[in-house]
Amino acid sequence: MMSEINANLTVNLSTSTDEPRTGLSRTGHTIVAVFLGFILLFGFLNNLIVLILFCKFKTLRNPVNMLLLNISASDMLVCISGTTFSFVSNIYGKWIGGEHGCRWYGFVNSCFGIVSLISLAILSYERYSTLTSKRGSDYQKALLGVGGSWLYSLVWTVPPLIGWSSYGLERAGTSCSVRWTSETPESVSYIICLFIFCLVIPVIVMIYCYARLFYDVKQVGKIRKTSARKREFHVLFMVITTIICYLICWMPYGVIALLATFGRPGLVSPVASVIPSILAKSSTVCNPIIYILMNKQSY
Repeated sequence: MMSEINANLTVNLSTSTDEPRTGLSRTGHTIVAVFLGFILLFGFLNNLIVLILFCKFKTLRNPVNMLLLNISASDMLVCISGTTFSFVSNIYGKWIGGEHGCRWYGFVNSCFGIVSLISLAILSYERYSTLTSKRGSDYQKALLGVGGSWLYSLVWTVPPLIGWSSYGLERAGTSCSVRWTSETPESVSYIICLFIFCLVIPVIVMIYCYARLFYDVKQVGKIRKTSARKREFHVLFMVITTIICYLICWMPYGVIALLATFGRPGLVSPVASVIPSILAKSSTVCNPIIYILMNKQSY
C-alpha cells in the first residue's frame, strides 16, 4: 500500500516564495483524502461509541477510566478540528483555512495530540501503580492527571503563538503544524524541546511502566501458575500492542520532523511528510480500540 502511495503522490516542487504551493499531484491528493476519510469516519465513530458507553454505564466511571475518557475526548476533538479540515483541503487540492486558520489548526491539533500522548503515559503509570500497590486509584489523582495533561500540552503548544517558533503549512500544502524547516535558533531549540518532552519522555515512561507491570505479573505467575497464566498472557498482549501502536503512529512523525529541521533543504519530500502525518492521525482510530473496546469491563 505504501508503494502505491509513493508511486502516485508525485512531487510538484515550486521555486516561488510568494505563495506556498502543494507538493502533491491531483492523484496524490485523492489518495490522501481517501485515507483521511477512513480515519475521520472510524475515528469519529470509535470515540463516539466510547463516549456513549461512559455516559450510559456508571460502572465505567472509575478513576482509571477517567484517563481513557480524556484520551477519547481529545481524539474526538482531533477528528473534528483537524482531520476534517485536512480531508476537505485534500479534496480541493490546497489549504482552505487561510493564514489565521492555519495557525489555529496547527495550535489546536498539536494541543489535542499532546494531550492524548501525555494521557497515554499517565495511564501506563496509573495502571502500574494501581496493580502493584495496595492502594487503589482515586478520583483526585485521576482528575489531577487529566488536568495535568491539558496544562502540560498548553505549556508546549502556546509558545509558537507568541514567538518561540511558529505554525505554518506543511510540505503537502493541505495541513498545518509547527514550522519544522525553520532554521532560526528559536525554532530549532523549540523543536528539540518538543521532541524530548512530548515524545521521547512519554515513550520512556510507557516502556518502563509496562515492562515493570509485566515483570510483576510474571513473578506472581511463578507462585500461582494456573490462576495467573491467563492474566500474564493478557498483560503481555496489552503491553506489546500498546507500545507498537504508539511507536507506529508517532515515531515516524517525530523522525521526519527532526530530518526536516536538521537535514539539508529539500531532504523531506511532500510524500515523505504526508505519510507520517496520516499515521499520527490514525491514532484516533487505534486508541479507542486498544484502550476501550478491547477492555473486558467495556463488554
